[in-house]
Amino acid sequence: MKIIFVLLILISGLSYGQILPAASPHVLVYKTRKNYNKNVPIILTEDKKHIISYPAPTDLKSDNKYPTPTRLKHGYLLDNRGIGPNVAFIKMTYAQYARLSQAPTPEALLSMVIDNAPLTELIDCGSRYSMKDPVIEINAKIEKGELRKDYKAIK
Repeated sequence: MKIIFVLLILISGLSYGQILPAASPHVLVYKTRKNYNKNVPIILTEDKKHIISYPAPTDLKSDNKYPTPTRLKHGYLLDNRGIGPNVAFIKMTYAQYARLSQAPTPEALLSMVIDNAPLTELIDCGSRYSMKDPVIEINAKIEKGELRKDYKAIK
């Protein structure tokens, strides 16, 4: 076991005692065709016929706050929930969904979709841990017109 750990340190370029980085969440910035800031997002398959993921009602409230997106400059939004290219929004708000005793069935959620192609832009800004303050840093990029230049445009 010790040999494998030392080999891992040598391969990764870490020095002894450093912590190996864990997979980190990415900062996603996006724009939508309409204002869905209070609507619950779900993730669909690429063909939009099935649900890949959806939250439990208990996932949507923390410290008496909901993980609604943070408003950025020029209409951009900072994701706080975990969206992706195949996001869809349902008619229920975070507050309504969080009050449910259990999540609706996938079939019921599909029937609640109000927009299955809401994104006009989606940009991956890299690891959340690489930024001290994502809101300040991303807003600065937006103001300079460097958002798409410095980060990966997914859509």
